[in-house]
Amino acid sequence: MNEELAILINNFKRDKRIFSFDEAATKQAVIMRILSCLGWDPFNIDEIYPEYSVGNKRVDYALRYNDKNKVFIEVKKIGEDLEKHQEQLLKYSFEEGVKLAILTNGISWWFYLPLYEGNWEQRKFYTIELYDQKTEDIVEKFEEFLSKENVASDKAIENAEKIYRSIQKRYLIKDTLPKAWEKIMTEPDELLVELLAYTVERLCGYKPDYEIVRKFLMENWEVLKSSKKEIQPTERVLPKNISINVFGNYTGRSIESFTFKGEKYYVRSWKEMLIKICELMYAAHKNQFGKILNLTGKKRPYFTRNPNELRSPEKIRNTDIFVETNLNANQIVRISKEILLIFGYREDDISIKLK
Repeated sequence: MNEELAILINNFKRDKRIFSFDEAATKQAVIMRILSCLGWDPFNIDEIYPEYSVGNKRVDYALRYNDKNKVFIEVKKIGEDLEKHQEQLLKYSFEEGVKLAILTNGISWWFYLPLYEGNWEQRKFYTIELYDQKTEDIVEKFEEFLSKENVASDKAIENAEKIYRSIQKRYLIKDTLPKAWEKIMTEPDELLVELLAYTVERLCGYKPDYEIVRKFLMENWEVLKSSKKEIQPTERVLPKNISINVFGNYTGRSIESFTFKGEKYYVRSWKEMLIKICELMYAAHKNQFGKILNLTGKKRPYFTRNPNELRSPEKIRNTDIFVETNLNANQIVRISKEILLIFGYREDDISIKLK
């Protein structure tokens, strides 16, 4: 592990002055120091070119090797909405043929493959959160995607593409599953027909004719199609009279503790809060804990039994379920409250104390 970078990251976690930095201070105190630890020479404009011109605009940093732009980095101050700057950064990168781009406020680092297809969010393949993720995980990903050695050899792009392909594979499967299900129901496979007929026989003693089973499947699919509205996974388990109201903006804020049902729990990070809540729910609802698998994002699951489906999986103690931890503070607060609603608690059963 890059010990110099690990020490720097740990220093950032202890030193909260970063929250008061403006953009210029963030560049000097955070960005340049991280790049230096990753092998880049901050005094050599052939490696780090500041305010690089793209037409009549500028990108904050171009990381260069052999007179070629390898990475564009755009820096914003803490508290600024990074999403508003995605399009601009990726447009610059696309125009210049730059394969790797980064948008950061010093704490959150969003990594993109600008030349790939899809919207801005789909081209984002990884996120680093300095205050929410383990130091060793942060160092590993910085090395993979941003070390001078890996950028120069294009190994950084290879590492990025592996993660991107994994994400796209999940998108494709998720999009194809409903089509496959419709095909099975409208053109019943013999194995499915036989299985249903066998189950009917076991239940009532009589085995139905296969044609009757086929007709039953097709007719019920038509009924389902005509009466079903599209349901988000969490709607299947959340009471209809409860609305999720996530208040506050936790970006750049550190958590000290949370209180649940009158019991206070001290935690060192947002990630630790999420994991603790999962453990509390498992302890109280062992037989129903599988419901947590219904919680999913728009593009990927938050909980799964297959850790390969997650960017940064963490196993929930005493279970075979993994939780996604590559999340920002606001996402973790929202998901935590959704978890409580699933198991019948109220949103105000939890409160958070910040440092």
